[in-house]
Amino acid sequence: MQRSFFSYLIISLKGVAMGAADVVPGVSGGTIAFISGIYEELIDSIDRIDLGFFKLWKDSGFKAAWRSINGTFLLALFTGVAVSILSLAKLIKYLLHNEPILLWSFFFGLVLASILYIAKQIKKWSIKIIVAIILTSVLSYFITLSEPFASPDSPFYLLFCGFIAIIAMILPGVSGAFILLILGAYQTAIDTINNLRDGLLNGNWELLKDALLNFVLLAIGAVIGIKVFSKLLNWMFKHKKNITLAILTGFMIGSLNKIWPWKEILSTRINSEGLEVPLLEKSILPQNYEGDHQMLMALVFMVIGFFTILILERLGKGKENVKA
Repeated sequence: MQRSFFSYLIISLKGVAMGAADVVPGVSGGTIAFISGIYEELIDSIDRIDLGFFKLWKDSGFKAAWRSINGTFLLALFTGVAVSILSLAKLIKYLLHNEPILLWSFFFGLVLASILYIAKQIKKWSIKIIVAIILTSVLSYFITLSEPFASPDSPFYLLFCGFIAIIAMILPGVSGAFILLILGAYQTAIDTINNLRDGLLNGNWELLKDALLNFVLLAIGAVIGIKVFSKLLNWMFKHKKNITLAILTGFMIGSLNKIWPWKEILSTRINSEGLEVPLLEKSILPQNYEGDHQMLMALVFMVIGFFTILILERLGKGKENVKA
């Protein structure tokens, strides 16, 4: 049985949401995938991709090989991710610069509801589950306190950054963009995308060549990372689901510090557009915030974020249990 066109459209919209989340340092696309009911299918589909695809293509035809990796699902999802990064991400960046409190309030409500949703999936509670949640919460919290450092020029370092960032992007509660920021490669990644675009549009082959090299290095690291980690996650969901859900819950609890709307800026950086933006921040109480804390509107956006999860959860429950 095949999914309908409408089902694939919904999957693409979930990809749009994932792409928008992945651009923001502090929010994980993996979180969106999990709460919208496609996380396990995504991990399982990625895990299926190997060299056996080409053998099956040769022996049984492209259609059978494509079906074996759930190709239409992956195409629909990552098309949405790509569209988001190229379009909606611009709006996210605008809001980060102009309405940070309201944007972070929305994400805070979203992640808060996500924690409750994921924890609800744990079928059997035990001391081991509680300890796993506490330990990963503490680890995730200290990750949010990490201070970014300058990006080395080593090709091997870019490979490593791509490897680590893609793992974070598919792991609920851990932001790939924030990990890149910590590793000092966020600026490099953003500049690479901008330089690729400018090099193509302006015919600047020197700029395009350098950007393409960085892009390939980051991409190779990402491909290796997502393949290795998807296999591990797929195994954990099939054999250790409760402890896996506990670990994901803990990561998301710890990440709340990063997306707390009210911050005191400790240091700044210059982004790819030449604007001064926060680098290191500390969470503070709303009444201690310098300027308008927008408390009422912030609470409204938290509630909107919270109820967004209910909508995504309903869509997730309505998904078909068949593969393409």
